[in-house]
Amino acid sequence: MNILMFNYEYPPLGGGGGVVSALIAEELARRHRVCVVTSAFGHLPRHEVREGVEIVRVPVLDRRDPSAASLLSLLTYPPSAWVAAARLLWRERFDVINSHFAVPSGPASLPLARLAGIPHVLSLHGGDIYDPSKRLSPHRSRALRTAVTAILRHSTVVVAQSTNTRDNVYRYYGYRGPIELVPLGIRQPAVEPAARHRLGLPEDVFLAVTVGRLVRRKTLDVLLRALARPVCEGVHLAVVGAGPELDALRSLALELGIADRVIFLGRVDESRKWQVLQASDAYVSSTMHEGFGLVYLEGMAAGLPVVTPNYGGQVDFLRDGETGFLVPPGEVDDLAAAIARLRANRALAARIGRANRERAPQYRIERCAEAYERLFERVCTGITAATPAVVGT
Repeated sequence: MNILMFNYEYPPLGGGGGVVSALIAEELARRHRVCVVTSAFGHLPRHEVREGVEIVRVPVLDRRDPSAASLLSLLTYPPSAWVAAARLLWRERFDVINSHFAVPSGPASLPLARLAGIPHVLSLHGGDIYDPSKRLSPHRSRALRTAVTAILRHSTVVVAQSTNTRDNVYRYYGYRGPIELVPLGIRQPAVEPAARHRLGLPEDVFLAVTVGRLVRRKTLDVLLRALARPVCEGVHLAVVGAGPELDALRSLALELGIADRVIFLGRVDESRKWQVLQASDAYVSSTMHEGFGLVYLEGMAAGLPVVTPNYGGQVDFLRDGETGFLVPPGEVDDLAAAIARLRANRALAARIGRANRERAPQYRIERCAEAYERLFERVCTGITAATPAVVGT
């Protein structure tokens, strides 16, 4: 098949949605022709082939941070993508168009798909339809809700990566059509473990780790406040990621008196990220919402128990008391108590971590890409009815 993908964020830009779309593209490129239209940034080449995937980067305005998009960059992606994709469609025929994120990728891809008569598969990642941290989240804006609903209705197939994302579509939008469930997956690289001191991490302490963009939705301030509770005295935290909240979080750690126990590692490459995960004792998060949560699977694959809120896409594969502990969102004391419980019972933490390492391979990126491949084959032959998804098998 010839597959044309749209995603306004593609590594090294963005977060989990960009990462997983790249992994899917790379897996599909082993057997098919795959081209991705994404945003330009800095000195990234406007055109390249990476891991078999042709990447076309189009100019956008006001993209200043690789970790977070500005409103202007979101608004200027669709027209730039139209021009680039029109050139591609003039040059060759594509069998299917796959848009990752309802906005802004949907408005960039859907008109061209309908004009060219090509099936349009819309992949929802959660934050594109529901982000409680943003005033302009589509679920809060009548205009954006109307636009997203139109994209949902006119797409050939709609895909959600979790039951939470699917349920949010039905809760906030006028769409009542079928939604495919295709769980995401991870690729675990072969990485040599590294001693903590080589990673700039403290030795002989209980070390929790969290990974992600430092943006409001992650509510990392809740995690820092939990760390400051007396029950978490002595717990250290490694923070992997960058973003606009960094300075505020550093200041908060200093204000709470835990600056000596919080290590901000910034944005690191994949190998270093996995080394940090492998060197830690628990994966922790205080996020307000995740559409799926790839980082939880990565923590599990590294053999870590997981502590996180009990709301979001992660509840499809996390189980309280089995994969770690699920706590109410925003509850500092509950989060602190769960972390402290793992610290006090290292045998329990190790047992959960071993079980998580065995569970994680159920969510390999190869299985996710195979599900997309079957879906694309169906739409190319005119079969669009949703089929039951098997989660975590």
